[in-house]
Amino acid sequence: MMLIKMDIKPRQLEIIEVAGKLLTNSGINGLTIKNLANEMNFSEGAIYRHFKNKEEIILTLLRYLHENVQRIIGEIPKSGDFEKDFTSLFDKLACYFKENPHYVVAVFSEGLMDESVRVSEKIMLLIGTLMKHVQSVIKEAQEQQIIMGFLASEQIAQIIIPSFRHQMFKWKMSNFKSDIEQDVASLTHTFIKLLKGTR
Repeated sequence: MMLIKMDIKPRQLEIIEVAGKLLTNSGINGLTIKNLANEMNFSEGAIYRHFKNKEEIILTLLRYLHENVQRIIGEIPKSGDFEKDFTSLFDKLACYFKENPHYVVAVFSEGLMDESVRVSEKIMLLIGTLMKHVQSVIKEAQEQQIIMGFLASEQIAQIIIPSFRHQMFKWKMSNFKSDIEQDVASLTHTFIKLLKGTR
């Protein structure tokens, strides 16, 4: 599932993918221009020809990921079936991250948010996009009285998205060996039961 949308050169894409892998394996401190150049068998100058600094690499990675998440959301047809619409988002996200695990840290690592204000803003923008979509699906189901309205749709989304992030964190901690698609499917099924008040 390669969903390139933003204007990014092939070499830049290669750099941000390797940067994501360094973030995953070594954390934010392990992502340096020197380590990136070594990993790619480049000179540091070759990296600087494409990006001014480490922050710009991370920001480009986040913009690229945001574009892909927006594309995934945009390509999910609204069926009007709450369970189908709710699970489709998380199924497709789990599939995307399974194919691109090096992007997981970029979104679901708390440490990365401390890198800079601009990086933090990009992460929050991405999470906000997910929140907005989930909130929309929840609100529609509440209006149709398919699920309970004991909490506002925004409050429910604020519970669901952190739970999804935690599931991704657990997947990373397992060194990506657990079945993320099955785990996410189980999580969404649990939320559906809770929201519908069924056992």
